[in-house]
Amino acid sequence: MTAGTGTFAPRPGAAPLPRMIRAQAALETRMLLRNGEQLLLTVVIPTLLLVLFSAVDIIDTGAGKSVDFLAPGILALAVLSTAFTGQAIATGFERRYGVLKRLGASPLPRWALMAAKTCAVLVTEVLQVVLLTVVAFALGWSPHGNPVSVVLLLLVGTAAFSGLGLLMAGTLKAEATLAAANLVFLLLLVGGGVIVPLAKFPEAAQTVLGLLPISALSDGLRTVLQHGAGIPWGDLGTLAVWAVLGLGAAAKFFRWE
Repeated sequence: MTAGTGTFAPRPGAAPLPRMIRAQAALETRMLLRNGEQLLLTVVIPTLLLVLFSAVDIIDTGAGKSVDFLAPGILALAVLSTAFTGQAIATGFERRYGVLKRLGASPLPRWALMAAKTCAVLVTEVLQVVLLTVVAFALGWSPHGNPVSVVLLLLVGTAAFSGLGLLMAGTLKAEATLAAANLVFLLLLVGGGVIVPLAKFPEAAQTVLGLLPISALSDGLRTVLQHGAGIPWGDLGTLAVWAVLGLGAAAKFFRWE
């Protein structure tokens, strides 16, 4: 209130940028965690696959316990489900209903909106990793390797899948994004080395499948966590290339309306 007048003196203006990003990231995270379909995709399915294929000898995963082979692949699947499939579908429908257009007209810059979405993805992934790790330990998992290498792979993998998800959401119609994102999820689940070892495929197919981001992430995590190796630079390089291509294409071709 102004002195002696008894009237309010508003101070219009946008909040500080870091505060706006934190608020939007918190909102994005709450919406993601409240969405039953997204929870099914990001939490329930990876957990069920880990328990099922670890407890039942359905697929030959080679020497050692099945969970030692499966756990790194399921962690990669969790990143795929959140950073790519979940984000593509949610962003695609936000674009269809005009949410992105309205947010783009707010004081929050568009790059800050993408940063907030990325923060929400990372928070969800942390929860996924914690849950899957607890379940894997209960199943007898014995991980090895440097946790720093694991975090680096997960971060670069998130960037790669996030770029591809935003590219799909920003160029296709919402219904097409829904169908395509789920189809890609299923195809990569089967052919990305998550559950079925790439060695089970024909040699010609192995070469192509090995270049996929899900294959690079699952193989890189398996190299560290199952075999105790150092940073898998080849797999990390493949993920970095996908990240640059995906994020670059998304920045160029993303349509907000």
